[in-house]
Amino acid sequence: MYSIGEVAKALGISTHTLRYYEKENIILPDRTTNGERLYSESHIKWLRFVLKLKETQMPINKIKEYAHLYTEGDHTSLARLELLVEHKQSIENQLKTLNETNQMLEQKIYSYKELIQKNSSKKIKPY
Repeated sequence: MYSIGEVAKALGISTHTLRYYEKENIILPDRTTNGERLYSESHIKWLRFVLKLKETQMPINKIKEYAHLYTEGDHTSLARLELLVEHKQSIENQLKTLNETNQMLEQKIYSYKELIQKNSSKKIKPY
């Protein structure tokens, strides 16, 4: 079991973020008799998944919905699947846009390099 500080450090996030996720019922850590949060390996695995969803632009309300469905049990598997399929499509659209933008940038960079090379190879004519 890990403390909130250990988990925050391991995942590269703040303790504030972990408390926020708890407040939003995205993660429900265990508690000691003194009320201190304890995180297991399964909590950390879940948080890594949540962070990937967040990094890939899944809205927090969708993450909350997914977390809620998960806590409801196996009868929500179809709804969870649909959420993930929808998000995967969103990621594929992002990838398409990024690839198109990357190609455009490569062309622009090539054009500028050509222009700079052409201008630097011109000799200055003496008077």
